Amino acid sequence: MELYWFGQAPWFLLVLNLLLALTVVFLERRDIGVTWAWLMVLFFLPIVGFVLYLFFGQNLSRVKRYQFREQEKILLPGISVQRQQLLDEELQFNDPRTARYRELLHMNMVGDFSLYTQDNDVTVYADGTEKFDALLADIAGAEQYIHVQYYIWQDDRLGRRLIDALTEKAKQGVEVRVLYDAWGSKKIGRRFLHNFREAGGMAAPFFPSRIPLINFKMNYRNHRKLVIIDGSCGYIGGFNVGDEYLGEVKKFGYWRDTHLRIEGTALIQMHAIFLHDWSLSVRQKLPENVFLAVSRPFEGKVGAQIVSSGPDQSRETIKLAYIKMMDEARETIMIQTPYFIPDESMMTALKMAILSGVEVHLMIPKVPDHKMVYWASYSYLGELLDLGVNCYLYKKGFLHAKTMVVDGRLASVGTANMDIRSYKLNFEVNAILYDSGKAGELEKLFRADMEDSEVLTVEQYKLRPLLRKALESFTRLLSPIL
Repeated sequence: MELYWFGQAPWFLLVLNLLLALTVVFLERRDIGVTWAWLMVLFFLPIVGFVLYLFFGQNLSRVKRYQFREQEKILLPGISVQRQQLLDEELQFNDPRTARYRELLHMNMVGDFSLYTQDNDVTVYADGTEKFDALLADIAGAEQYIHVQYYIWQDDRLGRRLIDALTEKAKQGVEVRVLYDAWGSKKIGRRFLHNFREAGGMAAPFFPSRIPLINFKMNYRNHRKLVIIDGSCGYIGGFNVGDEYLGEVKKFGYWRDTHLRIEGTALIQMHAIFLHDWSLSVRQKLPENVFLAVSRPFEGKVGAQIVSSGPDQSRETIKLAYIKMMDEARETIMIQTPYFIPDESMMTALKMAILSGVEVHLMIPKVPDHKMVYWASYSYLGELLDLGVNCYLYKKGFLHAKTMVVDGRLASVGTANMDIRSYKLNFEVNAILYDSGKAGELEKLFRADMEDSEVLTVEQYKLRPLLRKALESFTRLLSPIL
């Protein structure tokens, strides 16, 4: 009997693998690129591929968990008025040089209920120490509430320093909520949060596993980084919480990222997104007295829209915003991203821009943190280099910034990488700035980073070892699921 089973086992595994492929891929009606990628995994890695699917491949669209964001209904009347003003060309712009981006404004209003505000004061941070010093100072001055959301929160010096500061404010009677992603922040737990909760602070994981120590939900993570304090100021951008973001971890060296501090009514939308994610995590509706309030009139001049996307939405709104921004370019496009895995629509937009005479500058890290993602990224560079893209490999440390600057007038800073995972799988949020002053500041940062980068030429790209080319080709086939 044992010998018979052993001889039949390969056939049994083949049939089982086929059934698994039919069940987990075809019945979910995925994007065709994702379908073929998972078929490859299941074909070359029988059974093991199915285990990988349990971790990476579950389709959230089949889980009727995410509904329309109730908090954002409050924004709808204002959005309807603005939309009509745009259509009638009555909306006045603080910066006349950004008036040409009416179509982008309209698209974000319709696609993501994104209110356009022009009373924002924006500070740009490119260094982790400066960003967290400012954040801790704002936390120390909080009087009513502090709402904090990060994808990664490490149990290290910076992580403990931040939770201690929040614990102290909770003791003072300030309403403090901390939302962290269950996968990205898997190193923190009850012990880390014990004193914070004892002081009255509230903390919740996003999309946790029901099975202790095992999380099958590696996709559909909340990659957002938001802080809103007293309806007075807020933070949005690329920095997570951990010593590496201060440049204190040898593996990464100097950490180059971009983050924004905002004072203005853009905080309303930032707060709406946080409250939506919080209510999903705690599975209860929040009391109305915490909804969408700003503390005072603001006197800033920067125009901004806060745009979010995620697997709970039918539209890939941040990707559409990126493509529209590229379409609006007439002179330059400057992109910084740690992971460059564009889908076909993004590659087409970049190619059209280059062929139209726009100078496209693309910067990625020279040293990767995830090798498979890095190999896949490299596989896309050749097509763009042949067309004339200016490609830079940042070598001072690790580049984690997610920014785009168009013509020195329009800019995006946020959490979304230039990759398929950010477009389709993660919950992301970006701030789009319609202001030549801030866009110019971000362009200067990009040009300063060029001094700390190597230029990747077509000739250098073609000299890659054969093994490296093979790895790039293989990982590119898997890029829809990386």
